[in-house]
This record gives sequence, structure tokens and C-alpha cells, in this order.
Amino acid sequence: DVADVLMLNDRNVVNLAPMDEARLHELRALADRFDVLDVDGAFAGFVITFGPGTAYDSENYRWFAERHQRFYYLDRIVLHEQFRRQGLGSFVYDEIERVAAPYTRLSLEVNLVPRNDASLAFHEARGYKEVGRLGDDEHLVALMEKAL
Repeated sequence: DVADVLMLNDRNVVNLAPMDEARLHELRALADRFDVLDVDGAFAGFVITFGPGTAYDSENYRWFAERHQRFYYLDRIVLHEQFRRQGLGSFVYDEIERVAAPYTRLSLEVNLVPRNDASLAFHEARGYKEVGRLGDDEHLVALMEKAL
């Protein structure tokens, strides 16, 4: 699934951090979960999460780590275009929130510049609240979390 994950990440890189094969393997080694989503045998996307206390070098992850001892971090979830708006995202979030519950909060970021309105609306509807911002005029993210 490496090629599929890299292709999908690249197609959506405006909303994500770049990832080559070496970075994919690095993240996979650090991640609590690095799951490929499969729908009836078809590649439908992927999700990467981290628990607290990892050596993950993301500035966004570190922002949460500096403020919380207990948190679970959703680094990225990417759905293939043909599987969007069919409930798969909600299904995956239900599972991630279940896994994150012992950590008391699920933390993540959503782009404000460039603006990702669909993601902002999805997260707000699920009860995520903005708790900070990181970035500049060219790339700004809303740091969000949900108490579990």
C-alpha cells in the first residue's frame, strides 16, 4: 500500500505535510497507528495517529505535547476521492475517538491558510474546538481538540 499512500498524500499535499517513502517509514515506526483503509478490497485512504511521548518532530504535535501530558494526536486522515461523503470519515473518527478516549482528548490541526472549509465544518460538527493557531500568512493551521 506504500505507493497508494504516497500517491494520495501527494494529491492532497496542500492540506498535508509532504511525505516521501523514507518519511512514510519513519512515521510508521513512530506512530501508534498507521492504518490503510480498505473498502471491499479497494484502497480507500489512510490514517496516522500518535500517542504522547513520541519523538515525532511535527511542530503541531509538539505544540500539544508542551501543553498536555495526556493527549492522542491525529496527524492525518486522507480519503480517496471516490470514498468521500459516504460516512467513511465518520466511521474512522468513531474508531479513533474510541482509541483516544483513555488519553482524555483527541488533538489535531486543520488548515486555515489555505483554508480547508470541508474539514473545519466536519470537525466543528463533531465537537472539536480551536485551542490555538500556528503558522503565518502563507500556511496557518487551527489547532483543535475534543475532550473525550
